[in-house]
Amino acid sequence: MRLANELKGEEEELYLFTSSLLGMLAEYDVRPPQIYPSTITTVTKRLYQQMQWKIRSLNDSLGDISQPGNIYNPNPQQATPLRNDTSSSYNMDANRNNFPQYAQDPNDRHAEQIYNGSTFNQDMVAPTHSNYFEENPGPREARLDDDSQFYRNDTQEYSADGDPLPGIEGFQIVGDPRPGSTLRACGFPTNGTTLCNFQWVRCHEDGTRYSIEGATMYDYVVTADDVGTLLAVDCTPMDDSGRQGDLVREFANNENKITCDQEMQNDINICISRGRADFDVYVLQGYSPEEWEHATLVLRRTGYQINISHKDEVVIDEKYSPNLQTKIPNGRTTQFVLVSSGGVNLPFNTQGITEPNNEDNDVRLRDLIVLVMRTFQNKALDAKRKGKA
Repeated sequence: MRLANELKGEEEELYLFTSSLLGMLAEYDVRPPQIYPSTITTVTKRLYQQMQWKIRSLNDSLGDISQPGNIYNPNPQQATPLRNDTSSSYNMDANRNNFPQYAQDPNDRHAEQIYNGSTFNQDMVAPTHSNYFEENPGPREARLDDDSQFYRNDTQEYSADGDPLPGIEGFQIVGDPRPGSTLRACGFPTNGTTLCNFQWVRCHEDGTRYSIEGATMYDYVVTADDVGTLLAVDCTPMDDSGRQGDLVREFANNENKITCDQEMQNDINICISRGRADFDVYVLQGYSPEEWEHATLVLRRTGYQINISHKDEVVIDEKYSPNLQTKIPNGRTTQFVLVSSGGVNLPFNTQGITEPNNEDNDVRLRDLIVLVMRTFQNKALDAKRKGKA
């Protein structure tokens, strides 16, 4: 009886929550085609992204108000073409059927962290099962605003009726291709282009290409996951009638591998040569985002250790193994997740750790920790393999 009453209470709360969401969506003239939790969640996310983009576009427009008639150009050193007459609205919408699919690494478990809404990308080491994560939405389409910048093929393609297909001109990626920096795919819409599907991908030495789960906007924050890979963005232009132009692609860093800046690489080398590195971090041990505890992450040649500072308590002390994984979030965040060899999920945060403190330094510290740990892990596993040979 008690269980039945609790279940009834949960159902009533779910009904109230669902009704509230539907009411909010109706205010923005958004009506889900089906009243399922997954559908409501998807359209709510789209509405949030659409409004977030409108705010960003407005800020960009205000910042470029001294040059009326010009499309916003993030690189002031380059000439800015005249604004194209495209739609004045910007809409984020899922379009999985129109976007090319990529092979996924068999060990890749891309997922979202439930804490603070950060989206995590799992390190490609080995599979794991986790209750901290859920699947990300797929690629999205972006409706071009007057102040947007996107990309196109050099050759003009035509549809069966002779009309030129949607395209993007002047494609480029701007920004410093180093961990912690934001890259932006940009160009100018042509032939009635109003929508663009984006997907950032990593290309490896063996020729395989893996889509970066959740990286479906024109902006992308480079992380430690990208170091040692070729980073590219694919864009598929579309118009309002649903016609789709050819997929266009551009590589970051002049089609060279992503590397650390010299200062970060020197820091990594120093840690490896010493054989040990101690990092101040915050670790989340419970389920509440309020339970971050100050800790020391000790990285050594053969293994690692996590010590809770105020308790003088060792949380984990283990050797490196192939099952040890680090997961890095999409976007600009200071968090990462460590999955121990036994499958224990430990979220970490470097926010507020660095001196002098700012977000750039905190993000940099996060990437430094991950790269040092992976370097120690790879060297330890290589030594094991050579010892068995």
